[in-house]
Amino acid sequence: MSEDLHARLKEYEGRSAATAVVGKDVVNEAMIRHWCEAMGDLNPAYAGPDAIAPPTMLQAWTMGGLSGHADRSGAYDELSALLDAAGCTSVVATDCEQEYLRPLRPGERITFDAVIESVSDRKTTRLGTGYFVTTRTDVRADGELAGTHRFRILKYAPAAARTASGRAAASGRAAGPEPNALRPRPVINRDTAGFWEGVAAHKLLIQRCGACRTLRFPWLPGCGACGSPDWDTVEAGGDATVYSYVVMHHPPFPAFDPPYAIALVELAEGVRMISNVIGVPCDRVRIGMPVRLEFLRADDELELPVFRAVGEDVSPGAPAGPEGAL
Repeated sequence: MSEDLHARLKEYEGRSAATAVVGKDVVNEAMIRHWCEAMGDLNPAYAGPDAIAPPTMLQAWTMGGLSGHADRSGAYDELSALLDAAGCTSVVATDCEQEYLRPLRPGERITFDAVIESVSDRKTTRLGTGYFVTTRTDVRADGELAGTHRFRILKYAPAAARTASGRAAASGRAAGPEPNALRPRPVINRDTAGFWEGVAAHKLLIQRCGACRTLRFPWLPGCGACGSPDWDTVEAGGDATVYSYVVMHHPPFPAFDPPYAIALVELAEGVRMISNVIGVPCDRVRIGMPVRLEFLRADDELELPVFRAVGEDVSPGAPAGPEGAL
């Protein structure tokens, strides 16, 4: 049965999902400004009379909003319906890959074509069993290829076995972390390895541009202010304040014990990072609260930077709440 299904799914490879669809908005300064403000990207190339759009906005110009695009083909919907009928009713986005061939400029209107590039063999993951579907979108400006966007999802049938947290939620009981469940591992590559080496040595290292001396976080291969690839590091002193925060209640995950506070903290050096606030009940975390860097041993292989609340607003002996939930 699964072999027959896979053969039918493979028939959709190479079929068009959209042809010569026109972007709903021209490349424009307002969207570029909003993007740069949200991302904290101060690159001067994205402002002024000769501005270009940030390359990573490539997909933004193809989006149809809540109303969608009426001129897409039906192949992708047919593929999704086939997977739904086989019980693969859940979807999770897994990754995207972009290639930039030329910059987009304000005033240009893009068109794009999309194709179902591949459907994987049947895969079993922790979420469940299903198929990875990859779609490739070619974005053009004035008929010239400007970039390519590949987007991959997992369309799967949810695993039958429920976690302890899921069983507890179904019964109305609170649940702690699953025994022996490990927290997610950080992605460590050539761009981030130095940061995690610093954490292992109980140092929170911030990148500093070798040209303009701008500090940046998270770690990146080049400076967002001047574009220089040269950099060194400075060690954070450890003092910070809560810039913004959320309290996580749902959904429950293995190795996490809600509720807990996830905060965007602003270091004294001026950069911001996401971590946990510990040492104070999560319902007492406040914007502007002073916090201090600590390093938490999450398990035998993982150590994490977290921030402990300090100051008069922390009562002696107050319950600390979950430690280092991230």
